[in-house]
Amino acid sequence: MANTLNLGNGDWATKENSLLGYNSENGNYKPLPFDFTRASNGTFVNKSGLIETAANGVPRIDFLGNTSGALLLEPQRSNLIPYSSDFSNAAWAKQNVNVTSDSVISPDGTLNADKITDDSTNGAHRITDSITTSSSGSFTYSIFLKKGTLTTAQFQVFNSATASSANVDLVNGTITSDGTGVNHTIEDYGNDWFKCSISGTLSNTSTTVYLYLKQKPSYIGNGDYLYAWGAQLEQGSYATSLINTQGSAVTRVADSCTNGGNDQVINSTEGVLYAEISALADDGGNRRISLNDGSDNNRINLMFTSVSNQIVCNYKANGTTRVSLSTTSYSVIDINKIAFKWKLGDFQLFVNGVKISTDNNTIMINANALNTIDFRDGNALFPFFGKTKDVRVYNTALTDAELAALTTI
Repeated sequence: MANTLNLGNGDWATKENSLLGYNSENGNYKPLPFDFTRASNGTFVNKSGLIETAANGVPRIDFLGNTSGALLLEPQRSNLIPYSSDFSNAAWAKQNVNVTSDSVISPDGTLNADKITDDSTNGAHRITDSITTSSSGSFTYSIFLKKGTLTTAQFQVFNSATASSANVDLVNGTITSDGTGVNHTIEDYGNDWFKCSISGTLSNTSTTVYLYLKQKPSYIGNGDYLYAWGAQLEQGSYATSLINTQGSAVTRVADSCTNGGNDQVINSTEGVLYAEISALADDGGNRRISLNDGSDNNRINLMFTSVSNQIVCNYKANGTTRVSLSTTSYSVIDINKIAFKWKLGDFQLFVNGVKISTDNNTIMINANALNTIDFRDGNALFPFFGKTKDVRVYNTALTDAELAALTTI
């Protein structure tokens, strides 16, 4: 199996505005750089499991939950909370709690996470921050929490007289909602740190975020505490990587990865496009990886679509879609191994070791037409936002046995 274009699979090389692919045919590792842009810095989890900041234009290889790394591509987002980790600042109102700055090592490996301690009052114990947002649309509030003598908490967003909240167990790493119309997640960042998030819908511009010690009950405090770091309020339907703030809202610009390969390693008349990928959320967005000719006239798309959990591969020749193979059986937020084979009269889609569907169309893209691989379609639309562990282009069609072996989880 000669895969003529490779990206990832644990073999990553990055620099400003470039991501290195390679040609492994006959053992020849010839560099095939992708163009990469992001006009801001951005955070990711490094090989040591710590949150690190990548400079402007440097691709982020994220190691959260895996040892091989995955290319992290995210949309533009802004953290609207002006002091993301300084809970002692007056922007965070305190009710029946005391905040001790820089008390424990945070997920970025430095001593900059705060300790929040209840006082002896019989009442709610919390911190809050009021933010001006847009008048409508989705929101996500996230915060990193670590157990102390307290092992439970509640985080909440209040907008238009509606409280959207979730309770968190910081021992077992579990989270449950006590509100309606919201989604919530929890991720383990190691060293007892959990990133907790809640997503819902805004209806006016006045938004307040809360962190309650315990799970919002009124109680008599006894000097118990937990740790907090990295709060973020962003307008979008899911949490993205931390955007640090120190006095004002900060925007992380979208990632873009394009223009990989060339017509010498992409065979327009037969081959396989393979990807090991996951979406950031099943949020109704179209996300595409494509082989194309710089337009939408000739292209091969591998994509997650607006249909929930739908994986689609389609083939367009001379301006007309000739083949479209799909499945809705797989969760797109999990890593899936997907392979699309094209050859005269023999088109196939494999996902996670299983042949999903076939087509015997005989109208083909002209030889030497496909000349690039992009994390979007050929019209520069529908960028792929998600995590990519591995992408390969094979310049010959593979057998069923080879495709099954390639895609088996």
